[in-house]
Amino acid sequence: MRNFSLLSGMILLSSVALHAGSYTVVSPDGKIKATVDDSGSSLTWSVEKDGEVILKPSRISIDIQDRKKSDARIKSVKKRSVDETLTADVPTKFREIRDHYNELTLKMAGDWGVNVRVYDNGAAYRIFLDRKGSQIISNEVVEFAMPDSTMAYWPMDHFKDFVTPQECSFEHLALSEIDPTLNGYLPIYMTTPGKATRVVVTEADVDDYTNLFVNTDSLSVLTGVFPHVIKDVRLRPGHDRTEDILELYPYIAEVKGPRTLPWRVVMIESDDRGLLENTLAWQLSSPSVIGDASWIKPGIISWDWWSMLNVYGVDFEAGVNTDTYKYIIDFAAENGIPYILLDEGWSQSTWDLKHYKPEVNVEELVRYGNERGVGLVLWGLWNPLDLDVEGILDVYRDWGVKGIKIDFMNRSDQYMVNFYDRVAKAAADRHLLVDFHGAYKPCGIQRKYPNVMTFEGVLGMEHSKDSRDINPRHNLILPFTRMMAGPMDYTPGAVRTATQEDFMINFNHPMSLGTRGHQGALFVVYESPLQMMADSPSNFKTVPDYAQFLASIPSVWDETIGIRAKIGEYLVIARRAGEDWYVAAMTDWTPRDMSVTLDFLPEGEWTMTTLADGVNAHREATDYKISTTGVKAGDTVDFHMAPGGGWTAILKPVK
Repeated sequence: MRNFSLLSGMILLSSVALHAGSYTVVSPDGKIKATVDDSGSSLTWSVEKDGEVILKPSRISIDIQDRKKSDARIKSVKKRSVDETLTADVPTKFREIRDHYNELTLKMAGDWGVNVRVYDNGAAYRIFLDRKGSQIISNEVVEFAMPDSTMAYWPMDHFKDFVTPQECSFEHLALSEIDPTLNGYLPIYMTTPGKATRVVVTEADVDDYTNLFVNTDSLSVLTGVFPHVIKDVRLRPGHDRTEDILELYPYIAEVKGPRTLPWRVVMIESDDRGLLENTLAWQLSSPSVIGDASWIKPGIISWDWWSMLNVYGVDFEAGVNTDTYKYIIDFAAENGIPYILLDEGWSQSTWDLKHYKPEVNVEELVRYGNERGVGLVLWGLWNPLDLDVEGILDVYRDWGVKGIKIDFMNRSDQYMVNFYDRVAKAAADRHLLVDFHGAYKPCGIQRKYPNVMTFEGVLGMEHSKDSRDINPRHNLILPFTRMMAGPMDYTPGAVRTATQEDFMINFNHPMSLGTRGHQGALFVVYESPLQMMADSPSNFKTVPDYAQFLASIPSVWDETIGIRAKIGEYLVIARRAGEDWYVAAMTDWTPRDMSVTLDFLPEGEWTMTTLADGVNAHREATDYKISTTGVKAGDTVDFHMAPGGGWTAILKPVK
């Protein structure tokens, strides 16, 4: 990403005369106010919007080993205003983003300080350390003291030692009702009891540090907790990927100063619709360090694992072999899909990532794919890559593959954060894309290294192979929870779709809950620059118009408009890629008649192609209809969504 010229033409800086008590900074539009107070025993910050309490006074401090507790006395305060345009190399909501905020910088006694920024759609702070040299951080005190009776969608996951792939369902609960031993990973979506203001807490710019988790108590205070630095970890005997953490150090990070710590982010919107456009987590992350990013090509990728390589109607035995992957390459080429994924099974073993099995000639597949405009992405365990990242990626570069999918990290400690950074840098140096699976949420590395395309850290469609948890309601919670952090590798694209009554768990021949119309909408709603197309090419060949419709949807966006939304129930969103517009709607199990006014289109005539639920989709979820008609800017389009349904429109200007 690059910083472009200031919209306002200036950055304003000023010093504030010190006095005991509090210091305030307000958003550019004057609606959001953050207050920092040093009159008590701890430094605190609080946030209001239009007079409503969003965040009660919440402690900020840092405990550094062999030093006194961080001093809460403010030594100096500076204010500044910034108004500039940022350009995303790999845009998931907007290509150009206005970064407009007012900031307080407070230098504290004891060689530390705090930056506080307030935007029109949220607020954030971070601690900075002025002292040079190595410093061991025993703890960082992070609090979000929410108003009483605040409601949240809480991640329902139980784990030990913070070892988790961060894949869960969410329950709608009052903060005061949540088990205080249930640590939650970010983002956390909440609504205030007064005006039902939407508040999403996350973090950004996590670099050479550890991830933040939170728990809560009867007073509705979210308290930060952190994975500690690991002293001894070993593979479980007989396992290739499961680790046992045997011993921890009594601290969360060892860092070198001077430096900044991650941003603690509070996104604030009046409704769910606004959250669909909020980019604060990206804005607060470090700019790109890779220079020229023109080689990075986002796109759709055909996935082999969800369908277990079950192709049919062919004259070879399906499986992990060269013939099967050539068939998948042919399917991708026929539909303009730029990538295919070779998931687990292609390598000589899960720990030997430099050699492929004789049955899978990767170099031949690269040659075959290149002739057809299709690139290969290879899966690998993180553990062997950690031991030889440069050597393994050199091999992939020399083979000519386009990217890597790294899996089963399941950790969020400082070492793992640095592993992500090492992989991203080494991959960028070799012009390789990266997909992190078994991963924690995005928290900035995708801006620093824009070749990092996507992350799992989500209970995605792969789990429809073994549960009923991946349903339309869950799908309508994710855009306002997990996806608020950044790209999300949910892996949509089912051909076999089912109603609640017809759904069956079948690991080898999976299906999804909801309609094909719902699946189509996911390609527009869910942000993932490397967007999986999950089902078998043979299944897609039975519905070629459906396959072509999905494959034609971009995976990056120049502009996003949230039209209407209610978490867990429905949403309507419009996105622009180039001069074309894409509109998508989703519903839970409630059938809905909705409309959208095309007032966002430039003047003129447009061709609109829609993927809609068929007339009988309420009883046969595979029923769909693709149709094309002409529309004009400002027209109102009516549509119906079946239970678990969806609707998608592709709008192209008439030349």
